[in-house]
Amino acid sequence: MDKQEGKVGFTPFAETWNGRLAMLGLAIGFAIELVTGKGILAQLGLM
Repeated sequence: MDKQEGKVGFTPFAETWNGRLAMLGLAIGFAIELVTGKGILAQLGLM
């Protein structure tokens, strides 16, 4: 197993997980929009 020094800050490890979670959030947002027929702003009552 590779040695991972720090897990805080702009490390490749942190940026990889940041990208994965951003893609997951975007996919969930699109799925909810398809199911409800409303965009995220409409669901939050901002539009």
